[in-house]
Formats: sequence, structure tokens, C-alpha cells
Amino acid sequence: MNQSKTPPHIPTQARTRIQRRNHSAILNAALDVFSAKGFRGATVDEIAQAAGLSKPNLLYYFPSKEAIHLQLLSGLLDVWLAPLRDLDPEGDPIPEILTYVRRKLQMSREMPRESRIFANEILQGGTHLGDTLTTALKPLVDEKAAVVARWRDTGRIADVHPYHLIFSIWSLTQHYADFDVQVRTVLGDEGADPYPEAERYLETLFTRMLTP
Repeated sequence: MNQSKTPPHIPTQARTRIQRRNHSAILNAALDVFSAKGFRGATVDEIAQAAGLSKPNLLYYFPSKEAIHLQLLSGLLDVWLAPLRDLDPEGDPIPEILTYVRRKLQMSREMPRESRIFANEILQGGTHLGDTLTTALKPLVDEKAAVVARWRDTGRIADVHPYHLIFSIWSLTQHYADFDVQVRTVLGDEGADPYPEAERYLETLFTRMLTP
């Protein structure tokens, strides 16, 4: 995503320590508000309150709710795609795919707010992502799907559909972030950590599915 489209209201190099702190506080608060309410449901007043700032003070850093949202989205797709980008065509196929599964699950564990913001953006049509889905996400997915297809066609993994394999990894890992309350409620112990067992389950699932 081109970050020049959504520059902070104050250039990074010109910010004082307090300005940097406030800027970070706004973005962190916005993560909470946007992940809970989505872009449409969030307001500048709520973000300012969560950041411990007045609305005029917040608007000193960001001119609008849209600017805050775009600042959060900028770079998020790169972070989201990094584990897929690291899938090594020369590596051992099943370990490579399992590493991707683990990293995606780890991101759900460590970045649930970012996951929900991204999911909400996609559910709303991805309008704030502009053309990055076609210029950044699709070419990378095409590239890695071709790698999976080569592994399949040479008998190194079972006969799987490359794109649907990637889709299934996304859905099965990101579910734990996007539906955290549901997961913990159904498991019956809201204080328990579902991720270790989820990792073991997904490793077994994909290993069995991918083994020729």
C-alpha cells in the first residue's frame, strides 16, 4: 500500500517526544475502536476519548477518521502477507506450509485487533484498500499458488487445489482472532488459552491432508 496517500498530519522527523507519544496513543486507541465497531461504527470522539485526548487535540494529528483508518491500513497488508511471502519454493513442502500455518495462527494470537480491522475492511468491500488487493495481494497469492501446484504436480504433496488451500489456511487461523469470544465461549473456559491446542490440531489436519 502506498503510504504517501495517507501521511500523518505531522511529519515523523518533526515530532517531539510528546507528539510521538500522542500519535501512538491515537493509533492504539483507534485499533481498539475500529476493531470493535468497524470503520462505519467508530467516531473521532470515541477514538479521542480512548486515547485520553480531546477531539481538537486528536485532529491536530489526524484531520479525519478516514486519515486514522488509512494510516492503520497502510502497511498492514504487507505485515499480513509477510508469512506467505516467506514460503520457500525450494523448501520441503509440508514443513513450509506448516510454518505458514503456525505464523498465521501466531498473528491471530498477537494481532487480533489488526485482524478484525482487516476483516471488517474486506467485509465492507475493501474500498479503503484501493487497488492494493489486485496489485499486492493477488500477484503474491498467484505466485505461491503456482509453487503449491508444482509441489502437487510433482507428487511432493497430495492433490490439493492451491488457492483453496491458501483460503483454508486464512480462514482456519484468522477465525481465532475474528471470533475470539465465540471460540472461548464454546470451549467453555474463557480464561484458557485456545492457541496451543489449535496449533496442534491444525498441524495434524494439514499434515494428513497434504501427505501424498
